Amino acid sequence: MTLPPMLRGTFCLEADDPCLAGHFPGRPVVPAVLLLESLAALVDRHGFQISEVVDAKFHVPLAPAQTASLEILTATDEAWRFAIRRSGQLIASGRLRVISP
Repeated sequence: MTLPPMLRGTFCLEADDPCLAGHFPGRPVVPAVLLLESLAALVDRHGFQISEVVDAKFHVPLAPAQTASLEILTATDEAWRFAIRRSGQLIASGRLRVISP
């Protein structure tokens, strides 16, 4: 598999997005699955697909209307390491298995 250079992108969920209803009332946070979906979209734009989330740790919540940076830090045949940050603060990190469709 030919590995890409470091991949980067951004993600921001509008404060009035319907998915926030009930997640959580009075103190909404971006659902973790949306952060992983944004990583999947980043990987997909470069011709790959996530086959497995090996591990993922969510360190702090991301609030609606906050912009997060997405990064694939290292990419080997075994796994791709990722980080999601807000203004430099680590929000999530982990490893993905990726295939070339």
